[in-house]
Amino acid sequence: MEYDLAPPKAVGMVASLSSLGYSLPDAVADLVDNSVSADAGTIDVEFTWEGSDSWVAIVDDGRGMSETGLVTAMTVAARWSATDRSRTDLGRYGVGLKSASFSQCRLLTVCTAEGGGRWHTRTWDLDVVEQTGEWRLLHEPSAEAKGILERLTANRLHGTVVLWQRLNGYREVFAADGKTQQGFYEEIPKVSNHLGLVFARFLTGSTAVHLRVAGDPVQPWDPFLSAHPSVRRLPDEKLPLDGHWVRVRPYVLPGLQRLTPQEADVAGGPKGWLRQQGFYVYRRDRLILSGSWLSIRGLRREEKYNLARIAIDIPAETDSQWQVDVRKATVVPPVSLRRHLARIARSARTEAATTVKHKGRITARRRSGDLQFAWHVSREDDTVNCRINRNHPLVQGVLQSGGGEPADVRALLRLLEETVPVSALRVLHEPDTADDPEPFGGAVKATTEAVEVAERMLQVLLSQGRSRLDALRLIRSTQPFDQLEGFWTD
Repeated sequence: MEYDLAPPKAVGMVASLSSLGYSLPDAVADLVDNSVSADAGTIDVEFTWEGSDSWVAIVDDGRGMSETGLVTAMTVAARWSATDRSRTDLGRYGVGLKSASFSQCRLLTVCTAEGGGRWHTRTWDLDVVEQTGEWRLLHEPSAEAKGILERLTANRLHGTVVLWQRLNGYREVFAADGKTQQGFYEEIPKVSNHLGLVFARFLTGSTAVHLRVAGDPVQPWDPFLSAHPSVRRLPDEKLPLDGHWVRVRPYVLPGLQRLTPQEADVAGGPKGWLRQQGFYVYRRDRLILSGSWLSIRGLRREEKYNLARIAIDIPAETDSQWQVDVRKATVVPPVSLRRHLARIARSARTEAATTVKHKGRITARRRSGDLQFAWHVSREDDTVNCRINRNHPLVQGVLQSGGGEPADVRALLRLLEETVPVSALRVLHEPDTADDPEPFGGAVKATTEAVEVAERMLQVLLSQGRSRLDALRLIRSTQPFDQLEGFWTD
């Protein structure tokens, strides 16, 4: 058989690896994977601002690598997905260290030592690779890296340091550039929050990993509120896949009336309640995908399903069936499992919607005098009924004045038009509708019309004998004024 050898060009391969779509949090998480796989007990992510010389480092106290192991780790795709790996190895393709790093920097240095051994260093300088067109893995760190590595490895007997320098986007900035410096440090909470989500299972328990970002411990985020007494755990299922088992665990979170404001804020997660509903896919306890219905037909995000969250644990041996990508950020469910996942999801979504309905009734009863709502919505004999709330202050003002002033009537009509209970109608009747419209054309700024309606409400409440303070408090708790940003000022 005749053939040609066609190895990839170094410059083109570097460009490809640098363009895989890593965000900074994703890239850091890929390196933390390696630290966890190396049995690290403590992992530090450090950010240091020095203008164009700014750097980021991931430092761990894991078992480290030999010099041969380091060269293998720095070689692109030295191991492929079918290579035997340990049960704790979170890697897959053998390109994570390089692809994640090249997406963020032009100078990558790795320094590592096994227990009691000497420290070994290798460096990828992408400027050298592009100039020579060769994969020249440098033995010595750059002059600017030596001092940093000495500090980060001081008093350590083993572990690994991954150092990023010549950071993308910061190569031509000055240390005195305050705005760019602020943007640099604003990445820290984003990275910390992402790591708290992805590695939550590793951050709890007696053998928990100590993970810090810029010196502060990373807080794990449990999307299922597992410790809350009101969480409903639906029956687990194990689905067979090519000789392995995929474990599926559905949860229905408590309604907001059972959560403190702080608990509700935390439970909403980094993306908010609507975007956090759905499946959470884990591989060897590492989160791969969060808050997604996996593009399964008929499943879409809707507010009434906000309490439905489902954990899926996939065996690493089934990576190819789930199409886990290089970044370990997306998956595609196998065809053989989709109908089962759809069935489990619909069951959890039904339970979540039921909880939302119950929550709505309880919340309405608890609010003083039902004055917060201009409408009462109920369902009787499969018919949805909407009735105006006669106890609403504007309605009372019009009724008690025998028709009211024209301005009162106009204000009442506009209020009723802007507070049509779309959410309640959707929950009760369950049509496939879009999200609710914002009151008065949007919640970014209050309109002149919204101010006029509120002022008319204030006059009506004052005429009923309420104090100004009490009247303002009541208006602030009334739909839609509780939703309008920029409406209330000191």
